[in-house]
Parts: sequence; structure tokens; C-alpha cells
Amino acid sequence: MLSSFGYTEMLIFGFMALMLFGSKLPDVARNFGRSYRDIRRKVDDMQREFREWDKPDPNTPTSSSFLPMPEDEPSRSSPAAPKFVPPVGDDD
Repeated sequence: MLSSFGYTEMLIFGFMALMLFGSKLPDVARNFGRSYRDIRRKVDDMQREFREWDKPDPNTPTSSSFLPMPEDEPSRSSPAAPKFVPPVGDDD
């Protein structure tokens, strides 16, 4: 439908809209600016909250602060099963 309008018709339509609503355009622009600023501020606050929520808490222990393994437990480097020795047979 808009493809049937040419540049001249669109220019006339814009001029008529400016004549009808011209006195209210500053108020509309001001209200749009306020709304945009409020929405932007709320989005920034939400992003800040998510960044704060994602930060690690300095009071919680990290994996590097775990206590070392006590010495009375067996070391895990020694095997638990005996070493297999194959039987030696006669080769006659």
C-alpha cells in the first residue's frame, strides 16, 4: 500500500502532520527522552546487579584453601593390589 505513494505524496503527508501536531512535538520528544532515560537506567541497574551477583564472595573458601590430606592415611601412590609375577615353567 505504501508503494503506491511517491516522494511528493509522502512529503505532503509529513507537512500536514507537522502542521497538525507541530506544537506537541517538543512535549512528545521530551517524554520520549524521559522514558528512554528511565528504561536505560533500569537496564543498567539490572546489569550491575547481575555483575555483583556473579562476583565470587571473598568470605567463602576457594579450592586452594582446602586443608592438606592428613599424614596418617595411606598414600594413594602405592598400589593396593600385589604385583603380578608370572609363573616360571619348564621348557622341556
